[in-house]
Amino acid sequence: MSTAAVTPTGTVLADLLPTASTATRARVRDAALVVGGAALTGIAAQMAVPVPGSPVPVTGQTFAALLVGASLGTGRGLLSLALYALAGMAGMPWFAGGASGTGGVTFGYIVGMLLASGLVGALARRGGDRGVLRTAATMAAGTAVIYGVGVPYLALSGGMSLGQAVAVGMVPFLVGDALKAALAMGALPTAWKLAGRRG
Repeated sequence: MSTAAVTPTGTVLADLLPTASTATRARVRDAALVVGGAALTGIAAQMAVPVPGSPVPVTGQTFAALLVGASLGTGRGLLSLALYALAGMAGMPWFAGGASGTGGVTFGYIVGMLLASGLVGALARRGGDRGVLRTAATMAAGTAVIYGVGVPYLALSGGMSLGQAVAVGMVPFLVGDALKAALAMGALPTAWKLAGRRG
């Protein structure tokens, strides 16, 4: 039986969890998913490796944010990344490398991740995470949003030209982004296949 037959478009992976018996339990489950997605992003952000000549480190943060969006869908994904951003702005040290607040030159990437999680969640609800090529396109779209906000913010807050910001805030990370996309291209469609077999 195909995955599409078991789980129609409009469903994301989180929707495959056992249905809560009451509306209250459903809200509790959704809240737990939102908090879990924020925590996953915060933990992944601590896997930070400095990049020589760039104020932006390599982290697992963007990959986690995109996976949260794809797995939870638009609403829960946005709420999860909003919680992550708000807690970090309030002082919780779970931005990259234990940072917090809004004053850093990389804060634009946080905003970009929030928006990207919503976009990726919307694409996932349309089946954008169920095949290798569709997953690649979904991850590319989310990554483009992150850079589309993060790089101009880096230029403005860091006193750089846009070209300089692209050179230090995007180009060094493209290979890593391709590897993250490859991981997602394997993980998400495989999860759907497993869900189809269980169904």
